[in-house]
Amino acid sequence: MSQTEALSQKIYAASDSRQMSMLDLLYYFKREGSARVTDLHLKVGRPPCYRVDGELKVTGAHPLDHATLVKLARTMLDDTQMKTLQERRSVNASRLIEGYRYRLNAYFDMRGLAMAIRALDTALPSIDFIGFPNGVWRDIVNLSQGLVLVTGTTGAGKSTTIAALINEIGRTRPCHIITLEDPIEYEFKSDIAMISQRAIGRDVPNYERGLRDCLREDPDVIFVGEMTDADSATWTLSAAETGHLVFSGIHTRNAIGTVTRVLDMFPANRAEEIATQLSLGLRYVISQKLIPRQDRHGRIAVMEILNNTFSVANLIRQVKLEQIYSLIQTHTRDEPAQRMTTLERTLATLVKAGTISRAEAERACNEPRVLEDELQRE
Repeated sequence: MSQTEALSQKIYAASDSRQMSMLDLLYYFKREGSARVTDLHLKVGRPPCYRVDGELKVTGAHPLDHATLVKLARTMLDDTQMKTLQERRSVNASRLIEGYRYRLNAYFDMRGLAMAIRALDTALPSIDFIGFPNGVWRDIVNLSQGLVLVTGTTGAGKSTTIAALINEIGRTRPCHIITLEDPIEYEFKSDIAMISQRAIGRDVPNYERGLRDCLREDPDVIFVGEMTDADSATWTLSAAETGHLVFSGIHTRNAIGTVTRVLDMFPANRAEEIATQLSLGLRYVISQKLIPRQDRHGRIAVMEILNNTFSVANLIRQVKLEQIYSLIQTHTRDEPAQRMTTLERTLATLVKAGTISRAEAERACNEPRVLEDELQRE
């Protein structure tokens, strides 16, 4: 049976009168757009559930059973991935289907099989689509070395922001870009840059091995999908120190928390060494959240930006991280030596422009009193 036939097979009894295929379940992404409908959750004992504008919406269909979910999984996973799922009890994969790339994780819980499927438009995101609050993207794409961390919770759009930056570099610079992803989300194409995309588990066993290898492969730019532990962080920092521009993501909620998270990956006896290494290698931290818009359907990325200036680097080296926030607050001019912004300032700017509501800003902010001050300015 071909892929198209498998995806079109009516497997799921959604109601007493309607049978649905995996393509039917995925159609909602295409109808509403992946900017609005980002995820589909399939779980034993529950009907299909979509994440729309950041909130889960349960459909009125019949609950799924384990046998049906196994059949649905087989339409999305190949034999090797199904074997991995059985042996390791979870598997990551991505599939290109009718103009969308779907990133999925299949896993087991106490009720049986479950799947989380995320839709990504195959069109590469542009800088304008991301909506940076200042011109920091120009400084980033012109960097020749250093570490740029894009952070946020799951579903905050980190991969999309990094993809836009890498796409801009690949569009404008004759360089060698290597990505290490789990799984590959956006397929980069460029007539100027040479781009090598490697999937963890398929092309290379893990991030650490991929980083070890790529340092011998003459890269100019490296994208490490995620810094997950001390080993991958060590090699990522080393790559940034040795003349490469490195992008990576971390699950943290703000810029200072990102620095703290990197330092906490290592044992206490290495704290001074890693703090010094990070102070020298780090260039920018972009910490973002996706907030529902009030001016139209969809969500918008709101960012906190940390530029590792000499003053910031000195505080990182001394592990005086609590003092960094005040530097972010005061170095906000839209010029290369500054271009920092707190999340609260970005939120307040969008509230004043009518793009998001005050209530959403209050829910998203990290520092409520600072947000109040920013809203009262001017």
